[in-house]
Amino acid sequence: MDYTNKNQYLEKMINKYSNMVYRLAFVRTKTKENSEDVYQEVFLRLAKKMPVFKNEEHEKAWLIKVTINCSKNLLNSKFLRNTLELKEEMTFETKERHDVYYAVQELPLKDRTVIHLYYYENYKISEISKILKVKENTIKSWLMRAREKLKLIIQEDY
Repeated sequence: MDYTNKNQYLEKMINKYSNMVYRLAFVRTKTKENSEDVYQEVFLRLAKKMPVFKNEEHEKAWLIKVTINCSKNLLNSKFLRNTLELKEEMTFETKERHDVYYAVQELPLKDRTVIHLYYYENYKISEISKILKVKENTIKSWLMRAREKLKLIIQEDY
C-alpha cells in the first residue's frame, strides 16, 4: 500500500470507528485521559500492522479486541496502579441516562465491557463470545449477573 492510500485508509478507519474505540476505552478505564491514551495506541497499532480484514465485522471485532487489550495493559501498568483516580462528571440529556451511565461505571470491568458491547455496540452474544474468546454461555451468565448488579445499584440510588 503506498503512502497516500495508507493515509486514506487510516483516515477512513478513524472516521468510522473513533467513537466506538473511545467509548469502549472510556467504559473500561473510566477517565478521559486514559481513554485518549488507549485510543491513540489502538490506531497506532492499526497504522503499524495494517491488517487485511475479511469484512466489516472482522474489522470492527479487531478494533474492539485491540481496545480491550490496550486498556487492560494500561490498567495493569505499574504507573497507573500508583496514581489516584480523578472522578469526572459528564453531562447527559436526561437524569435517567446520567444514572444508568454512572451505575454502569460502578460495575466491575468485565461487567462494564459486556454491557457496553451488548447494549452500546449492539453485538449479539455469539459475537461477543468470539471477540472475547469466551463461551457463549459464559457471556450469557456475565450479562445476566451484570444486569442484576446494575439493577441493585440503580435501586439503591432511588
